[in-house]
Amino acid sequence: MPMRKLFRRFAEATSRQAGKPMAFILAAGLVLLWATTGPLFGFGDTWQLVINTSTTIITFLMVFLIQSSQNRDTAALQIKLDELIRTSQAHNALLNLEELDEEELDRIRKHYCKLAHEAHDDLSAIETQIRDMHNDEGRDAAVR
Repeated sequence: MPMRKLFRRFAEATSRQAGKPMAFILAAGLVLLWATTGPLFGFGDTWQLVINTSTTIITFLMVFLIQSSQNRDTAALQIKLDELIRTSQAHNALLNLEELDEEELDRIRKHYCKLAHEAHDDLSAIETQIRDMHNDEGRDAAVR
């Protein structure tokens, strides 16, 4: 089995297991065990070094495993979104936005923020019209 495929399987399995409640319980149990052994070792430098070194190593390795899984998930999600854009009424220009630089993305984001504000203003106007209609109906009913 190629190294890349083996690493991918290991990274996915490790990320999946690390995200489960039992992983947290195990980690918390190990910290609790370490803390309770403090008096046995006189709360010495070596005792502290054990937890510091082990958590640093685990964190260092987990960063790479989780990043690998996240990169794969993000790539798959991006392909799905691209297909939805391609087959919908959306602009095909939105395909591969992740390839643009920050300045181009900001320009496009501002355009969509403007569209969202306009839609919100339209919604507010509609809500005001509905509220006014209900108020008019209430006054008409009171007059009758």
